[in-house]
Amino acid sequence: MMQNEQNLRFNFVTNALVQDITTLNTKVFHVMVFGTKNITFRSIKIITPKDSPNTDGIQIGHSSAITTVDASIETGDDCVCIGDGSEQVTITSVTCELGHGISIGSLEKYNNELPVNGIFVKKSTLTNTLTGVRIKSWPASLPGVANNVHFEDITMNNVSDLVLIDQGYCQWNQCTIE
Repeated sequence: MMQNEQNLRFNFVTNALVQDITTLNTKVFHVMVFGTKNITFRSIKIITPKDSPNTDGIQIGHSSAITTVDASIETGDDCVCIGDGSEQVTITSVTCELGHGISIGSLEKYNNELPVNGIFVKKSTLTNTLTGVRIKSWPASLPGVANNVHFEDITMNNVSDLVLIDQGYCQWNQCTIE
């Protein structure tokens, strides 16, 4: 289990502004947000080489009212990853380069996952990413919900899969398909 391998971790934080920071070359996730309410990330920069696996820029789970605005993220994995239990997440004016773009999930791997609701990605640019925006869930998965998801005014340059809904996501051959 990966613990203490984030450059920044916000657990159960309420009402915060994180501004004008740079995070470089993390082992795993750059910024981890869990159980948090009403936090804004503004003018942040995240940099990891494109061949760095599992180096999500911002990983969000079980949190609400999370805003990321005016960020530049270069990573080997998801630029922003939104996990279960995330509500009212707004991503605006974010530039993602390299990696896998902006993702919801992977979902439906564990029992009792909470719904993802109210995701807004707008006025952002993705360049040289494997995917643009995507929702991913495990095959033969448990019930799960992602609703009220909005992608608008997104520029994509040299992106392989612009919009991807993947109900057969299988990382590192860990899947049992029934």
